[in-house]
Amino acid sequence: QVRLVESGGGLVQPGGSLRLSCAASGSIFSNNVMGWYRQAGGKERELVADITTGGNTNYADSVKGRFTISRDYAKNTVYLQMNSLKPEDTAVYYCNYRDNISGYWGQGTQVTVSS
Repeated sequence: QVRLVESGGGLVQPGGSLRLSCAASGSIFSNNVMGWYRQAGGKERELVADITTGGNTNYADSVKGRFTISRDYAKNTVYLQMNSLKPEDTAVYYCNYRDNISGYWGQGTQVTVSS
């Protein structure tokens, strides 16, 4: 079992920045992928970015150049630095952990971009 605890969401004006954090605990495999997904009202959940234990990253086209994913291996924590936020980035952001056996989700954190 893996527990994911997210933090860092909130309300920000267009053009602003937020940093999301997700700390993983429990039975963490040495090879895994951690990432962020988001789900806006009435839409399907979509990948925002993910990062492997080897440091390989993957981004949605809509966030490339604005968002940066990183991880602290010692703390089993993944971060999502979000810059130049747009109203269309408004969504519930979910942390995800997956390995060769299982996948887990965090509880979600709301990000609202509005003036």
